[in-house]
Amino acid sequence: MNKNRKTLKMPVRYLMNAVLVVLLFLALSYMTGSMLSTYQNKVLMTVGINIILAVSLNVATGYLGQLPLGHAGFMAVGAYTCALFTKYSPLPDGVSFAIGLALGAVMAGLFGVLIGVPALRLTGDYLAILTLGFGEIIRITLNNIDDVLGYSLFYGSKGLKNIPKYSNFANVFLCVVITCFLIHAMMKSRHGRAVLAIRDNEIAAESCGIQTTYYKVMAFAFSAAFAGLAGGLYACYIGVLNPSTFGFMKSIEILVMVVLGGMGSMLGSILSATVLTILPEATRSFDSYRMVIYSLVLILMMIFRPGGLLGSYDFSMSRIVEKVMNGELFHKKNADKEGADHE
Repeated sequence: MNKNRKTLKMPVRYLMNAVLVVLLFLALSYMTGSMLSTYQNKVLMTVGINIILAVSLNVATGYLGQLPLGHAGFMAVGAYTCALFTKYSPLPDGVSFAIGLALGAVMAGLFGVLIGVPALRLTGDYLAILTLGFGEIIRITLNNIDDVLGYSLFYGSKGLKNIPKYSNFANVFLCVVITCFLIHAMMKSRHGRAVLAIRDNEIAAESCGIQTTYYKVMAFAFSAAFAGLAGGLYACYIGVLNPSTFGFMKSIEILVMVVLGGMGSMLGSILSATVLTILPEATRSFDSYRMVIYSLVLILMMIFRPGGLLGSYDFSMSRIVEKVMNGELFHKKNADKEGADHE
């Protein structure tokens, strides 16, 4: 390692990332205020919610290396928890919404622990089937629990209506930033390194003293909590909830976003969630052919980019700046070229 290599101090890195986030927020705010139609603004809101869902699922699939298929169930838990709290809360709107989102995330995280303890003893197809079953149990329970309890609370297939519409572009963007930051910070910590070690070789990780069951459940609950946050934003954006929204196909839709973006790549999940949310809407004018186009894009991606859009790569502005400072931006390409010429 070159001791004279120039590096950025941690406060500078955080400041640089904060500036980028602020600039992105200002640019998108300008677009939503003066350039985009009401319909396009709604699509942008959906993009933000789907980004949270994809990035959160990436914790369990990309970083932990498991295959859960019940992510929509955790989204449903968070959505109904937030919706019921905000609907009946006497607190001011902003306070009620913030507490509702927090409660939705906590409740979904608790369900993640409850489901994760038995589920994560399994792997592969068995884990996928078990989590799929738990997701369907949550949906069916929401659909029928009012009949069991004897009074209307969730309203089953009729739908929970009159939910306060507190979600807007600003708070969705803020939740996206918080989600990405917390997941990034967790994966850079020793806990995140333990999760990655379990993904690479669970037996070797356990032999090194890593409590594999604890970290698997922790990552699973972390993933579920942010799905609950996305559910709360969705509930207070749509204003109506129906259990059928959170079925098996919703979980598959989120999983497709993660796989196409690249397992273990946060930026890949963000890009794929954006593209796969906008693509069906952009091709809506083709009517009968739009789902054919959507499916064709997925097939081509799996053929030519089986590792996803970005594979396991994650973008880092500070890393690029450091390479520029040290004249290393094209160093690898030049070294490869020199090696080829030498051969």
